[in-house]
Amino acid sequence: MALMNNTLARFSSISLAAAAVLGGTLGMVSAAQAKSLVCVWDVAGKTGDVFAAATDYAVAMQKNGADIELKSYVDERVAIEDFRAGQCDGVIATAFRTRQFNMVAGSLDSIGSTTVIKNGKVDMDASYEVVRKVIQVFADPKAGKLMTEGNYEIGGIFPLGAAYPIVRDRKINSVEALSGKKIAAFDYDKAQGVMIQRIGAQPVSVDITNIGPKFNNGFVDMVSLPAVAFKPFELYKGIGKTGGIGRFPIMIPTVQVVLNKSKFPDGFGEKSRNYWLSQFDRAMNIVQTAEKGIPAAMWDELPAEHIPKYVLMFRESRIEIARQGLYNKQGLNIIKRARCSINPTDAECATKIEIE
Repeated sequence: MALMNNTLARFSSISLAAAAVLGGTLGMVSAAQAKSLVCVWDVAGKTGDVFAAATDYAVAMQKNGADIELKSYVDERVAIEDFRAGQCDGVIATAFRTRQFNMVAGSLDSIGSTTVIKNGKVDMDASYEVVRKVIQVFADPKAGKLMTEGNYEIGGIFPLGAAYPIVRDRKINSVEALSGKKIAAFDYDKAQGVMIQRIGAQPVSVDITNIGPKFNNGFVDMVSLPAVAFKPFELYKGIGKTGGIGRFPIMIPTVQVVLNKSKFPDGFGEKSRNYWLSQFDRAMNIVQTAEKGIPAAMWDELPAEHIPKYVLMFRESRIEIARQGLYNKQGLNIIKRARCSINPTDAECATKIEIE
């Protein structure tokens, strides 16, 4: 009997040890499953500003219950496709690409919607404040439903800076002068093509991988890009001695974070949006550094008499694009309210809403 008791005791000890090992193994598997993969597009790959911001984001979000691993992409299309295929739990890419997951947030990158005109001139500081204010609205807990479409949730917005008209010939400085010209349009952003056709110009399909070469080699007369693209795309080659950069923003593009919310803890999306809101000034420092890095001689002030025509063209284009379902009407109205709160004298503020 004693022998049997000793045998049972040893068996129990072995069983408990095995259970402990098995439990620890399952714990490690569970921890591994808790890791979330976020695909990050940056034209400069792991050395770029967007990836650097994403790296700090991953560290900061650890205290919010998310163990984030980053995967770098230089081809934005592939990053989005991997996210859609479920190979990534989140993606960071331009709003041109992420608009398909949330039209309200994607409307922030609409043509001319954030541009503030004061005393007949563009006020860039006020224009960026419009962007900041909209991001604040989207980060508010009350906007949670707006930031969610199905299983997708916007987890943050990071401005890339104003996209300026960059031309190979400075004579292209009015709406009339754009007629017949070849203008680059991202093939995945139909809104750009609509605006270009409205002014009688010819949209030329481009993507982020070839927009620089097409401009530099003369296949297009104009591109619209932020200053952060100037050096990576070597746009100085296309500008040469005859071209220039007009100080009139066509839009203020952003990078947006899209999450598969089922892969993150409850309430994570709101915390994520507030984190990226806290990074707004960091984004502006990047933008300002990039703009200061462009030779002063390449900048070109738009004649004051041409500004009202551009403002009208942008508004008419937004309305037409919204009617075609390419911009979200609610998103445009939120942006307009933000713009009017900063610049009540805006002529458009006399109307009740941007789009009906």
